[in-house]
Amino acid sequence: MATVSSTTSSLATATFPSSRRFPRYGRRCRVGMAFASAEKGAAAAAAAGVSVTEGEGKLPKLVLTSAHGSEAEIYLYGGCITSWKVAKDKDLLFVRPDAVFNKKKPISGGAPHCFPQFGPGPMQQHGFARNMDWSVAESQSEDGNPIVTLELKDGPYSRSMWDFSFQALYKIILREKSLSTELIITNTDTKPFSFNTALHTYFRASVTAASVKGLKGCKTLNKDPDPKNPLEGKEERDIVTFPGFVDCIYLNAPSEVILDNGLGDTISIQNTNWSDAVLWNPYLQMEACYRDFVCVENAKIGNVQLEPKQSWVAKQILSVA
Repeated sequence: MATVSSTTSSLATATFPSSRRFPRYGRRCRVGMAFASAEKGAAAAAAAGVSVTEGEGKLPKLVLTSAHGSEAEIYLYGGCITSWKVAKDKDLLFVRPDAVFNKKKPISGGAPHCFPQFGPGPMQQHGFARNMDWSVAESQSEDGNPIVTLELKDGPYSRSMWDFSFQALYKIILREKSLSTELIITNTDTKPFSFNTALHTYFRASVTAASVKGLKGCKTLNKDPDPKNPLEGKEERDIVTFPGFVDCIYLNAPSEVILDNGLGDTISIQNTNWSDAVLWNPYLQMEACYRDFVCVENAKIGNVQLEPKQSWVAKQILSVA
């Protein structure tokens, strides 16, 4: 899919015929709908290193296993990556102990989608993509690395909040020491729309020892002490820590930040076209688990405007040394 980078903003757009749904990447196993329905969890994705199983709450879950031993788990409900393991039994992502898997609320943890709204606004918190069933559009394996593409389209539930036709494709690639994603939002409507979005990623961490490098010099919108009236400022620290409640947006963030999770892992968080970053830890608001995670999120805080048949593309690569 061809993209055209804007010279005036970080927004990248692509225009293509409506009949061309996805690009082709070498050998690919087309699976269409991997399930007869998301509820029943029928029929498996047919690619090496990709299997379908029953997850928590009997929800369908994809399990990706690379030839190098790394693993990832993805729930179709919310298109949510809930686990990423480079070494056996050592998960780099975190799912909160209060997470529920009954479709009554989003999965709390992993890497949930915030789309088409990040945070509070005219619709429910963080939009609706994390509250909907995604489908498997394609599945393949390249050099022992499993790849899946999930798809989300508008329906009665989304249109009750946001009356537009759209397509979201979410490509996930698991390699030996990295997990990469590509999100493509396409306007399939006859009228323009705007949105903002984020990947609300929870990393397993020791909150007292965790730190993030790479944000010095960014403009900040700090929601502590008043979440409704963020305090504008500038990040002066080389190393940002989590001494208490943290909820801060970093505008025009760099293409890479480094997370030391305080547990012996250094995680590179790279991105293309995710223009902003968010750090969050709820501290005493979540007494049961705040010590065990930090959120380092790639985001697009400003509105993305898409004309009919235009697409917005953003990539993320999580990797460990």
